[in-house]
Amino acid sequence: MATLAPLPAAHAEPAVDPAAFDTYLTDALHDTGLPGLAAVVTQGDRIVHAAGYGHDSDGNPVTADTPMRVASLSKSFTALAVMTLVEDGRVALDEPVARQLPGFTMADPRYERVTVRHLLNQTSGFSDTTIDVEDLAGSGSLAGYVAGLADQALADDPGTRYRYCNANYEVAARLVEVASGQGFADYLRSAVFGPLGMGSSGVTEAEVRPADGYISLFGAWLPRAELRGLRGSSGAGGVITTAADMGRWLISQTGNGVPLVSPDGLRTMHASSDVADYAMGWAPDEDLDVLVHSGNLFTYTAAQAIDPATGYGFAVLANSAALQDDTYAVLQGLLAISRGRAPGEVGGGRQLFELVLGLLALVALGLGVLGVRRAGTWARRRAGTPTWRAALRCAPALLPVAVLVGYPDLLSVLMGGRAVTWAQLTYFPLPLTVAVVVAAAAGATVVVARAVRLRSARTAA
Repeated sequence: MATLAPLPAAHAEPAVDPAAFDTYLTDALHDTGLPGLAAVVTQGDRIVHAAGYGHDSDGNPVTADTPMRVASLSKSFTALAVMTLVEDGRVALDEPVARQLPGFTMADPRYERVTVRHLLNQTSGFSDTTIDVEDLAGSGSLAGYVAGLADQALADDPGTRYRYCNANYEVAARLVEVASGQGFADYLRSAVFGPLGMGSSGVTEAEVRPADGYISLFGAWLPRAELRGLRGSSGAGGVITTAADMGRWLISQTGNGVPLVSPDGLRTMHASSDVADYAMGWAPDEDLDVLVHSGNLFTYTAAQAIDPATGYGFAVLANSAALQDDTYAVLQGLLAISRGRAPGEVGGGRQLFELVLGLLALVALGLGVLGVRRAGTWARRRAGTPTWRAALRCAPALLPVAVLVGYPDLLSVLMGGRAVTWAQLTYFPLPLTVAVVVAAAAGATVVVARAVRLRSARTAA
């Protein structure tokens, strides 16, 4: 079981000139081509550097106080909320959730063995393959979400396998509501955001309203509203915050500032489970010797890390989402600077990937036009061949159509079994979606043109 223990409160003065972080982040914004970026670096009980770069979708400069969605970084906040209730004696970490959360039931008797620890470690057996997380996301409330689990099943015995599934943290957020007697947003505000001085943070747009984020299409950034199902009071991905507020959060997570839980509580949150590296809203990156978590919505991305060896904390927030997430790479650069090393190059991958996809779409379109123009010649040559053989010769042109039909399922496999919907495919994977649609349309058009011309050729013969 891996763990990276938090540092004590005392630290030396930061050895790194804050200007080094600022220069790097300015260059990173340019090299990645991101529309906006905000970042914070902390050490011990102080914020070393917090700033914003670029602009939001309303045309305003991004600053350290610009509200951003931080997606799955929210899980570490939810885990802390649960841990405050554990230490207060109102939640039992290793007791079944069913005994502590009225209304929690599933169409699988194993649910009775799911503990709170299992939820936070994501070892409950919940999985996107057996739970309709997209349908549940539209429940309208955490109580409705939990009620919707009644006809769902587990994929594994509780405590035996790690599977990343947002349902774990939605159930945990509902447990916070029941144990505290407050709404989830209210409890976070009173027990986490308020004590830490995170006055610009919340989990609903009624509390904090971020500007729309961006998606990327072949190098062009397009403003887009976040998917509706991911904009409510969510324990898995609902937190809206700022770089400045994230600084206060990181200070607390390194064992400094206002203590919301005991040192043992922090160590429990930061310790991996018995079956996987994932802890409770954090996971160790053993190559970098830090605790990390990334977050990806459909118009915002984020990454956070704490370095127990030095007391540094880092968070990078971006008001955009694309096929390649640059926030973690930028965070790695900040970490390198804090350790006295060159940050290395960042950026360019997204632009190259989208360029390749754009060229593939153009090639598919060109081949489609060429295939339609040559359909008559193709048909005359095969006017006397059996239909099945002519159809077989058309099969390669239909391969992109088959890919399009199974596109969500194929992408789900590539994402480790996470649920993928057609609506989601019009967000961060849009360049890939356009390329697949263009190739499928080109192939289908060629086949139709050949079939029409073949019929005419046979009639004329």
